[in-house]
Amino acid sequence: MEIQHLQYFVSVAIHGSFTKAAQELYVSQPTISKMIKNIEDELGIQLFDRSGKQVELTDVGKVIFIQAQNTLKSFQQLKDEINDVINLKKGTIRIGLPPMIGSRYFPYVINEFHKMYPNIKIQLIEEVTKRVVHDVENGKLDLGAVVLPVNNELIHHFSFVRDRLVLLLHPTHPLAKEEKVALDQLKDEDFIFFHKDFMLHDQIIHECMRVGFMPKIAYESAQWDLISGLVAANLGVALLPSSICKAFNTDRVTFVELTKLFIPWNLALIWPKDQYLSFATKEWIRFTKELFNKYNKKS
Repeated sequence: MEIQHLQYFVSVAIHGSFTKAAQELYVSQPTISKMIKNIEDELGIQLFDRSGKQVELTDVGKVIFIQAQNTLKSFQQLKDEINDVINLKKGTIRIGLPPMIGSRYFPYVINEFHKMYPNIKIQLIEEVTKRVVHDVENGKLDLGAVVLPVNNELIHHFSFVRDRLVLLLHPTHPLAKEEKVALDQLKDEDFIFFHKDFMLHDQIIHECMRVGFMPKIAYESAQWDLISGLVAANLGVALLPSSICKAFNTDRVTFVELTKLFIPWNLALIWPKDQYLSFATKEWIRFTKELFNKYNKKS
């Protein structure tokens, strides 16, 4: 039995007439009659008493009529729900955001997206880049913002920030007046690092070892503002993205360019390859691309 059969049955029951039901549904009267007969044969019951001038529901027909109305109502609600999702009136997007990336770049994006699609729920999951990449690859997250590189065989991405690391120093540090500093000049310094789960942790160690020393790590943190505060307290030096450093109070900390070294800090929005993407997720990708492109052109 199909939904269309139930629609025919309900129309005949409401009008008490095969002819009027046929007119309402824009089909021929024999078609209606045949469909009703097919339902009766399939169920092994009689739905209508056809002996009078007007067809009337039998006792069992009355029971089925109530259930058929409920079924048609539920089906219409389902179509409405699907239509809402397709037209982006509702939905949920699970986005993984490392703390440093999320706080710096995404409040404005989320606010603008919410204005356009107020009924789409955005679920934010704060994790470090390594975990975000893992969860996107495994479908636990729809999207993520991460530090490149990523595995292009498993993940699609578009880059929205291209940056580099600079040296963060206390204003009284002997190197604070220098225009540029070489990494090997820092071999005797105490470093304030991001936690080992962060991509930058391994990247900085690799670069230090490449120029001949293992950095002495005095403190580790998952928060860039705490790292800045520790530098401001003259407890060590740090390497941070230049775009992040712009937010710091230059009376408390100083940042200096690195020479003979370029540690990139490129950020990207990622989503899984070969997996279903909801309409809301696709729209977030399109919307975010457009917003960052406009922002980067103005910068």
